[in-house]
Amino acid sequence: MEMMRAQRAQGPATVLAIGTATPDNCVHQSDYADYYFRVTKSEHLVDLKHKFKRICDRSMIRKRYMHLTEEMIQQNPSIAEFMAPSLVARRDILSDEIPKLGMVAAERAIKEWGQEMSKITHLVFCTTTGVGMPSADYQLVKMLGLSPSVRRVMLYLQGCFAGGTVLRVAKDIAENNRGARVLIVCSEMNAMYFRGPSETHLDSMIGQALFGDGAAAVIIGADPMVPMERPLFQLLSASQTILPDTDGFIEGQLLDGGLTLHLHRDVPVAISKNIESALVGALTPLGITDWNSIFWVAHPGGPSILDMVEAEAHLDKKRMRASRHILSEYGNMSSACVLFILDEIRKFSTQQGMATTGEGMEWGVLFGFGPGLTVETVVLHSIPIADTC
Repeated sequence: MEMMRAQRAQGPATVLAIGTATPDNCVHQSDYADYYFRVTKSEHLVDLKHKFKRICDRSMIRKRYMHLTEEMIQQNPSIAEFMAPSLVARRDILSDEIPKLGMVAAERAIKEWGQEMSKITHLVFCTTTGVGMPSADYQLVKMLGLSPSVRRVMLYLQGCFAGGTVLRVAKDIAENNRGARVLIVCSEMNAMYFRGPSETHLDSMIGQALFGDGAAAVIIGADPMVPMERPLFQLLSASQTILPDTDGFIEGQLLDGGLTLHLHRDVPVAISKNIESALVGALTPLGITDWNSIFWVAHPGGPSILDMVEAEAHLDKKRMRASRHILSEYGNMSSACVLFILDEIRKFSTQQGMATTGEGMEWGVLFGFGPGLTVETVVLHSIPIADTC
């Protein structure tokens, strides 16, 4: 028993650095309906285009980033058709780019961390849209020059809740392996599920209006070596649950035509109706019952999810500021989204001269929502900003 205790960290897992990255290609939502129907050769579907434009206008998204360009679509026209055989073409586009974008985010996180890359002991890589062997984590080890003995975990096809999953996995690793430094990377690109419009699959069109590309990287470790390491947030608890009576609400299948997406119209209702129980389970052990007294990192699956969660939890408008900002500026980047939001919160807190990294508040909650319906819940403890400088 003494030997086992000696192998474990003394304190909780801590976020030590965050880095983010996007492709160079930026698309503006106000122009996207025209662009989308032009590149998919669907301009003759006038009524459908009007519907899609309304979806874009209501998305609360200002712009998104996409690796997939019009030139790539012209070179691979099957991608632009609805469910045409195109898996190989999509894989060829993504197989190198998923780890490349992840590498940019990882390099930024490592630079902020300020320690030698040789101190990274574990790698957790997550992507919904890149599949292959050797996998993206293996490729990233080579790209970054990490030790070949880095212990790797690869997560494929988990979807939007997985930004919470990677934090939960990294927390378990860091707290049970003294001295561990875990590099998390979430890298997402929508080229696997981009496709032309369909009059009978409007939920697919909703996905076309929401998703963007992005990668986020986080360094996680327990017992930080201050002042060489500057902790940002502690991860106090992490849990996962499947919401009742939600089978089939969000589904994806990897087929010859790429990754399909099915989104049930009641997804926002199901998430919002279960948010209170998730909050009670996570925060009442800390004596917290006022949901406005904490900072929020809620996955912005779409504006309706944020609106309904906000209403159900009786939140003031400030609580969802960071989630709405990331949705507006990047769209839904699947697993990477909550890590972008966490980065936005700590930067905003510093810029506004707040007392702590959590928008001046001591405690916070991170929610990942995705297929299942699955909810990941991570309780965060904010760090005084003076301690991070």
